[in-house]
Amino acid sequence: MTGAPAEMVLADAGWLSDPAATAVLDALEAAGGPACVRFVGGCVRNAVMGRAIADIDLATSLEPPVVVAALEAAGLKSVPTGLEHGTVTAVSGGRGFEITTLRRDVETDGRRAIVAFTDDWAEDAARRDFTLNALYADRSGRVIDPTGLGVAAARAGQIVFVGDPGQRIREDHLRILRYFRFLAWYGQGEPDPAAVEACAAQAGSLSSLAAERVLKEIVVLLGAPDPRPALRLMASTGVLAQVLPFAGDLSRLEGLCRVEAVEGRPADALLRLGALFPEGATDVAREAARLRLSGAQRERLVAAAGREPRLVSWMSPRQLRRALHILGSGTALDRLRLAWARSPDGEASGDWRALVAEAGAWRTKSLPVSGADAMAAGARPGPKVGEALREVEAWWMDEDFPSDGESVRARLAAVLRGMGG
Repeated sequence: MTGAPAEMVLADAGWLSDPAATAVLDALEAAGGPACVRFVGGCVRNAVMGRAIADIDLATSLEPPVVVAALEAAGLKSVPTGLEHGTVTAVSGGRGFEITTLRRDVETDGRRAIVAFTDDWAEDAARRDFTLNALYADRSGRVIDPTGLGVAAARAGQIVFVGDPGQRIREDHLRILRYFRFLAWYGQGEPDPAAVEACAAQAGSLSSLAAERVLKEIVVLLGAPDPRPALRLMASTGVLAQVLPFAGDLSRLEGLCRVEAVEGRPADALLRLGALFPEGATDVAREAARLRLSGAQRERLVAAAGREPRLVSWMSPRQLRRALHILGSGTALDRLRLAWARSPDGEASGDWRALVAEAGAWRTKSLPVSGADAMAAGARPGPKVGEALREVEAWWMDEDFPSDGESVRARLAAVLRGMGG
């Protein structure tokens, strides 16, 4: 390790005095004294960078059984989320606070690690991935930077590995994807050359990782406000080909990011993933299964890749309404945005935007007749009832969804007569 601990105090960090977090701190300090626990990781990093925080995590020199006993003594619930790696989740104020015992690696194979607990904060920092994540803060807001490099990296938006990048990656191959994920969310300026070189050199190691771990990192990366620079770098280093071999062309993703900017809507990480997938529904289903997407995620992207009914920028409002009824507004919006993303920058932008706006305002319409109406018209129970209703629905769509129930019932009666009841 190099450098000296940074002398910095977080200003205006209201979360430092959060009552739920304070209760956890009090519980641990009662067992090990004021020096046994510190805030760690994302909350400290984001505070240094002037960004909002999400979760509050803690590091402690107390070993897991002592942590559990201390929480129970204070009347707080503990959840053993990862005892073998020293992690206990405290539940305070209805929220979870992840507490991890200081540790050092004993053995690593790129996928999992065997750790030993320690009371040395610098030793714990030395096994972390990036210098801006190896930051701690005490309850007064004083920042502790054991590497001597983390505060400067956070302020500059530099994603720099702790120590030797190649060694960090050999310890955990997922750190390659974490590097690009952090680059997408926090990176500023030119990427660290040593980090990029190490990721490129070991890109092939990603094939050893479970698909679920890969997917999680990719989705979080794609949720960044602008993931395009990171993805371009992933492509040029050979990393993207290892995890998304079908994503050689980033143009549709580039287009979708432009569409989101035009609409002023937040990032849609899953649809962005869909923009990287092949365009055929069969290919999307195959790749979604390979990446272990959930059933709901897979269904959404497969539906978004469908081609019928065809959606084009010059379609009439009446054609759009028919498509919306068939597809539902969610699938139609996904398809419209992906189709818009394919079009050259600026081409038919106004047309696409109008179609998306109308689709967003669409409210589901229900056929004004049912099986009961068919029975009342003299139909006998059986498959002909469903067949007749489908015929009537096709006519109803062609007529642009008339709401006059009497005319629709008359159509139903005519269809039934033509079918011989």
